[in-house]
Amino acid sequence: MKLKHVLLAGLFTFSSLSLFSSCSQTGGKTTKANTAGGAAATADGADTTVKAVLTPIDTALYDSLMVKLANGDTTGKWPVKKTPYPLAGAILPFKRVVAFYGNLFSKKMGILGELPPKEMLAKLKVEAKNWEKADPKTPVQPALHYIAVVAQGDGGKDGKYRYRMPFKQIDTVLYLAKKIDGIVFLDVQVSLSTIKDELPLLEKYLMMPQVHFGMDPEFSMKDGSKPGKRIGTYDAADINYVSGYLADLVKKYNLPPKILIIHRFTRKMVTNYQNIKLRPEVQVVMDMDGWGEPDLKLGTYRHFIFSEPVQFTGFKLFYKNDLKKEPHRMLTPAELLKYKPAPIYIQYQ
Repeated sequence: MKLKHVLLAGLFTFSSLSLFSSCSQTGGKTTKANTAGGAAATADGADTTVKAVLTPIDTALYDSLMVKLANGDTTGKWPVKKTPYPLAGAILPFKRVVAFYGNLFSKKMGILGELPPKEMLAKLKVEAKNWEKADPKTPVQPALHYIAVVAQGDGGKDGKYRYRMPFKQIDTVLYLAKKIDGIVFLDVQVSLSTIKDELPLLEKYLMMPQVHFGMDPEFSMKDGSKPGKRIGTYDAADINYVSGYLADLVKKYNLPPKILIIHRFTRKMVTNYQNIKLRPEVQVVMDMDGWGEPDLKLGTYRHFIFSEPVQFTGFKLFYKNDLKKEPHRMLTPAELLKYKPAPIYIQYQ
């Protein structure tokens, strides 16, 4: 697959969004998580093993933090009722995840691949400190959110319009994340493939306690359209398949709960949200993925994230696209912390 095709996917991410954007725990006994397959070997032979210490959650603290995230919402939607308590070692809502998104092959797909690694990690640390300053009571968990399967402008040999990144690149992302005690998200844009075909191919990484998952409905082209021509979709059944798969890994390998990110900026991107199953092994985040001026992004958040509650919420900030229209600025941590509910996952592209 030629590099130019990877760059095309970056253009999809920007152009299609412009059309549709309206937009620490306390507890009892601790145990060590299985590292499930051991270290990932990077090109320079670095060890990326992460050994997670699993602390049973303090349920009273969990409940109080969920109420805090609801920010005084009086509609009854937030916090979400009948949410199961997560297993030991859960990250949310005890920490806020602040992630850099992108792909190492392309400078156009996000900050993760735009800057040299050392500079990128330093910038991520600055953003993490900004969030900790805005909300001192919530520690920040830094993360690298890497697009492991990229939507393509070329069908490829199998006509699926997606390119699976080489494992050595995933290994590099794991290595970089370990430098900052970060976690990793592997994100999938299936195009004309399916989530059932793509997810199992990443299992050797998802067996690791520090690796989580993201699924992008925008590039799930169930109608056979080429990616980038229109917005794709996932149903609750697709999301339940993924969360069930991740839950099985958590139980099999004694892992901390996985975080599942689902990108969204239109209603049709996620259908039958009320049927999404919540599990102790998986923490589900609906991430507001649209770009634009602050009022537009707030409107998208209210219409498609707040109004259809699942479990946790996320918010994406674009270093470039959020500046295209007046007032030519990104939303600040202080502003986002006033939203109902306050997002617990923040992604920078």
